[in-house]
Amino acid sequence: MAVLLKRLLHPRRPPAALGRPLGRREASLDTHAEAAVRVRFAPSPTGFLHLGGLRTALYNYIFAKKHRGSFILRLEDTDQTRLVPGAAENIEDMLEWAGIPPDESPRRGGPAGPYLQSQRLALYAQATEALLKSGAAYPCFCSPQRLELLKREALRNRQTPRYDNRCRSLSEAQVAQKLAKDPKPAIRFHLEGEAPAFQDLVYGWNRHEVASVEGDPVILKSDGFPTYHLACVVDDHHMGISHVLRGSEWLVSTSKHLLLYQALGWQPPCFAHLPLLLNRDGSKLSKRQGDIFLEHFAAAGFLPDALLDIITSCGSGFAENQMGRTLPELITQFDLTRVTCHSALLDLEKLPEFNRLHLRRLVSDETQRRQLVGKLQALVEEAFGSQLQDRHVLDAAYVDRIILLRQDLVSPAHSYLWTRPAVGRAQLGAVSEKVDVIAKRVLGLLEGPGMSLTQDMLNGELKKLSEGLEGTKHSNVMKLLRVALSGQLDPPQRVCATFFQDGFQPRGLWDGLSITYYGVCPSFLTPKEPFCACAMFPLPQGWEMYDLLIF
Repeated sequence: MAVLLKRLLHPRRPPAALGRPLGRREASLDTHAEAAVRVRFAPSPTGFLHLGGLRTALYNYIFAKKHRGSFILRLEDTDQTRLVPGAAENIEDMLEWAGIPPDESPRRGGPAGPYLQSQRLALYAQATEALLKSGAAYPCFCSPQRLELLKREALRNRQTPRYDNRCRSLSEAQVAQKLAKDPKPAIRFHLEGEAPAFQDLVYGWNRHEVASVEGDPVILKSDGFPTYHLACVVDDHHMGISHVLRGSEWLVSTSKHLLLYQALGWQPPCFAHLPLLLNRDGSKLSKRQGDIFLEHFAAAGFLPDALLDIITSCGSGFAENQMGRTLPELITQFDLTRVTCHSALLDLEKLPEFNRLHLRRLVSDETQRRQLVGKLQALVEEAFGSQLQDRHVLDAAYVDRIILLRQDLVSPAHSYLWTRPAVGRAQLGAVSEKVDVIAKRVLGLLEGPGMSLTQDMLNGELKKLSEGLEGTKHSNVMKLLRVALSGQLDPPQRVCATFFQDGFQPRGLWDGLSITYYGVCPSFLTPKEPFCACAMFPLPQGWEMYDLLIF
């Protein structure tokens, strides 16, 4: 840095492009049509990958694949104070899990590496030196205390905080004097002149006169690390990025980036700023929402295709708004010109429906179905482990049927599929005082001679059972059964039951009654159909496996 800044002591020239000056048409992003498509997803590893990041990555991926281009993962880790351990690995892991792996990345390598910005500091220093030599940048010696005072004063006057460009006008003698005391100042970019207009591929023609509303931005910090503005321009240039698809929050900064391209004499890429992905109520997705991280959905057993489908179905970029698109279909049907400026509202309550749609497609293929069974077995083992009293729940035949159920099969809300609910008499007694009577009558119903239970027959028998209990409503009987068999007060959308005759030693949830809990759910159930619970009773000899639906 010190060697670099000594050049400042030479006569300075006014800001100018360092190569062939760019005309207005070039600054408006009229790139060469024959250039190979290269796009990048450039998150900061200050947190794990979430749905908003997945959507940005997906749009880059499908755009690249549609045009037979390359999808690059670049990690912007220049803010060393905010790095989260494991986040860099998580981002690439989750992209691979989602089925959109990068062609070039920190893990995979590639011709334009390294792909960690912290390993590209020499490139930023070279660009900064070029800007300093041309007079397009200058050192800033302002202390953090002075900058904080400027900010407070602006806020007190109800103005937007901005740097006052004080160090821009320092003489050569003043610069030399300050360098002797502070050999590692920050470097600021000289915002001057009219910002170039540019045609965003989503938002149309734009121009933001940044010089009139902002102070000169820092492009290189005193520790030698670049800020986003310099790093993204340098990296996109050296990596040969043809199109930048990023969030709309960077739209205003694009004019600033174009000024940097112009000062460095480089051809800018095409820009397409994607509208935000918001919650259903219009609020912003927040990392504080623990359920927006991809690892949450992966651990809950959701299918990657379901996530890719829902985050594209709620937005734009396709001729029709439809459910059930696979990744190859997303690639084929995607049209960047159809992306609108309207924010996409994500309704995660619909995700189970998307998941079931893709699940039905997968289970129709025997090979993919076996793979799903294996994945679910691993998820159950990881989620419950020592809680699995009867490891028969991991049998392939049982898991194969559970696969037809729904999403989040290993979440706490569906633990009854794998472990026995811990329900005490006090909890059951709070539902109904006739716990013992109801339990004995249910067992008597199941053990009746020659009983052949169909769904309709069982419905009728349970209603008769309730009618025979004076002062007890049918709904209370069903609630009691639900709590005993699932441990849940509120009915899930879909649950069901399977009974086996397989030699298990049943254990009791109710004192004196032998009930062991298991579950399976047929795919024909809908959210409005009655609650179904599952259990294993000590069945009479000769009984076959059958499904029991309990309202």
